[in-house]
Parts: sequence; C-alpha cells; structure tokens
Amino acid sequence: MKQFLLAAAFATGASASLAAPEKFELDASHSQVVFSYSHLGFSTTTGMFSGFEGEIMFDETDPANSSVSVSMPVMSMFTGWEARDAHIMSGDFFGAADGDMVTFISTGIEVTGENTADIIGDLTMNGVTKPVTLTTTLSRAAPYPFGPKQGSPTMGFDATAMLKRSDFNLGAFAPAVSDEVEVRISIEAIKAE
Repeated sequence: MKQFLLAAAFATGASASLAAPEKFELDASHSQVVFSYSHLGFSTTTGMFSGFEGEIMFDETDPANSSVSVSMPVMSMFTGWEARDAHIMSGDFFGAADGDMVTFISTGIEVTGENTADIIGDLTMNGVTKPVTLTTTLSRAAPYPFGPKQGSPTMGFDATAMLKRSDFNLGAFAPAVSDEVEVRISIEAIKAE
C-alpha cells in the first residue's frame, strides 16, 4: 500500500512532512465510467457515465487512511441510442428518477504491484449496496503541464471491475442479455486548492 501511494506522492511533489490526508478532486471533464455487455450474443453494447463528481483523500504518511468516493446521477448514463437509454431508465431496469445516484465509497486498498492496487469499496446502485473490487493502475502522477491548472499535483488512474446486473435488481432479460457487465474507469484527480 505504502509503495503504491508514496510513488504517487513523490511524483506530485507532496511533502513528506504532511500528516493529514490531502484532497484530490476528480476532473469531471476527463473522467469516465464505461460499461459493456453482450446483447443476445450478437453484439456488445457500450454505455457511459461522464461528468460525475468524486474525490480521493490521499494520506502519504498513513496510506491505509486514504479513501475514494464517487457519485454520479443515474440519469446521466447514455449508450448513444435514446430509445435504449429510455428503456434502461424504465421500470424494467432502474425505474430512475431525478436525483437517483450511483455511488462508490472505498473501504480499503490493497497494493498488488509497483503501480497497481485493488480498491475495495461499497457500490450502491438501484437501492442496493454490494462490495466491489476495482483492479486499479496508477497511470501517471505529475504536475499538470499547462493551462490554468499548470503545476497542480495531478494523478490519473485506470480501473476495471466485473459486475452482475442481477446483484443490483437490474437483471431483466438475463442471461440472453448478459448478466455480467464489464466496467472500465478512467479518472484524473487534481489536488484541491
């Protein structure tokens, strides 16, 4: 754990004397959650959540005290076809309403390599909370290179997970439409001012 998070701290120029977690906010314009599933075995359908909020509380001196939290409106999901999106928001699946959220709150981090870790947490979706493990890679940690954020400590992560729709009471038409959904996440997080 320490090796994984300290590598990010050194690359972002964090001071070794810091004792409290530092807040990094997700850059909504460069963070996405992409999901895909098999439709009847004929095709793979892809959808996305984008423009969501979240933060990483990064504790250099006590990495076990670091955390991740993300929230996104259910109705911000899109697949590129309005009729399908409307169906997914209908009573067959989410029965979504304004204000309904998908949230992920970490409960622990386990280092698996020099720049990889498993982030374990609680995913809440459709009123159901289940534990989920995100297989995560630190893709880059460095000062932001240009523009208004130039010089700000920034971290980028890619993560994957496999979910079962039925675990969240979203299993309509399974197994013809695959119960398993592959999730790919890419985020940028910038140190809060």
